[in-house]
Amino acid sequence: MNFLIKILYLISKLPLKVLYIFSDVMFFLNYYLVGYRKKVITQNLRKSFPEKSEKEIAVIRKKFYENFSDYLVETIKSFSISETESRVRMQHINQEVFHEAKAEGKNIIMLAGHVFNWEWINALAKIIPQKHCHPVYRKVNSDFWENQMKKVRNKFGNEALEANEVIMNIFRSKNDGESAYMFVADQTPHVAHVNYGLEFLHQKTPAFIGYDKLATRMDLAFIYCEMKKVKRGYYQVNYHRIYPDGEKFTEHEVVRKFHKLLENTLHKHPDNYLWSHRKWKYQDSIKTFDAEKI
Repeated sequence: MNFLIKILYLISKLPLKVLYIFSDVMFFLNYYLVGYRKKVITQNLRKSFPEKSEKEIAVIRKKFYENFSDYLVETIKSFSISETESRVRMQHINQEVFHEAKAEGKNIIMLAGHVFNWEWINALAKIIPQKHCHPVYRKVNSDFWENQMKKVRNKFGNEALEANEVIMNIFRSKNDGESAYMFVADQTPHVAHVNYGLEFLHQKTPAFIGYDKLATRMDLAFIYCEMKKVKRGYYQVNYHRIYPDGEKFTEHEVVRKFHKLLENTLHKHPDNYLWSHRKWKYQDSIKTFDAEKI
């Protein structure tokens, strides 16, 4: 395994313009020959955008395969990408929200979707005024890949936390405006934990709600991370503060608002999302369905 890591690290040292040649090859194989999860991707797109024609769906699907291939090589690049290159390739817009939260003495919960390329947001830790920046990740079955991806997420001074431990960590930490937690918040809960669902992209959608417990019990600042691919190898993330309608968030309010913001993002750039994920496979297991429109 150490040999494999050395090989991956050496590959990651290649310039992105070279790595994108590998991406082009993967795109050709996945799209034209293998048809990687083509049925899943097509079904997800059809149900999410029923107003689009088959021709429009086909265009989005093809562009998704291109973006997905880029995402894979960009993730490999994450092993060795420098802070300077990362900050050039990922532009962070509306950083004022982080300074406002610190001035208010509120820790931050950042909510992002599986929009490419969420893996490159890590250099934010070197930009924002908070002392502690915690990417939240899900444990994988392989200890080897678990350790490697944790190393990637711990770059630039980050302190990665596993999803099962992060909520308790936040409750126990001082709420002083010095910490930011990065959630990829559109995760699909395990079937045993599909307690709440809402309508998202025209479908009954199981929703991860761990951060909702924080919204109703603590005075935290919630920030939506709107990812945008500007061009190949260059991204923008625009940060939007999420406010409650009243003095504080009610149950599931922040969950609905996050999904509404993400839905708006996907309508603008539908090809830049992880459509190969079986996001709706547990929709029949939802215990409490929120019929209110997001």
